[in-house]
Amino acid sequence: MLSHEITSVVGKHKARKRVGRGRGSGLGKSSGRGTKGSRSRAGAMRYSLYAGGQIPLFRHLPKRGFNNKNFTARFEVVNVSQLERFEDGAQVGVEQLSQAGLIPAAASRVKILGDGELTKRLQVAAHRFSKAAEQKICDCGGTATKIALEVKPIKRKRG
Repeated sequence: MLSHEITSVVGKHKARKRVGRGRGSGLGKSSGRGTKGSRSRAGAMRYSLYAGGQIPLFRHLPKRGFNNKNFTARFEVVNVSQLERFEDGAQVGVEQLSQAGLIPAAASRVKILGDGELTKRLQVAAHRFSKAAEQKICDCGGTATKIALEVKPIKRKRG
């Protein structure tokens, strides 16, 4: 054993495989690729779904269903109890909620839910309100104003 081998990083750097350097190296002649065939040649690629020339599994199976997940309106949820941090009589909109760190961005769509208690009189503006949240805000003497959602027009191909 040599002094440079006694260290905490032994085996950190694995030696590179030197292929095609004669029979004595153990990786001479065909360089560990076997003999003939597409995988023995340079530039050969393996496709994960390739089934040896047979019709691949994903082509055997029927195309099924449609998913509306991409078209759903996603809302950031804020509970009534989280509005307690604003001052009494304050106007709470989407921008104020994002500045307070309750929603990620001012461009987010917001829904106010009725979990918790509210003791302050607030003018809350959001895209949606649950019935319980609207009731709790109005009971404290505040107002719940709905912001209209922007509807993007559907682009259809003409032809």
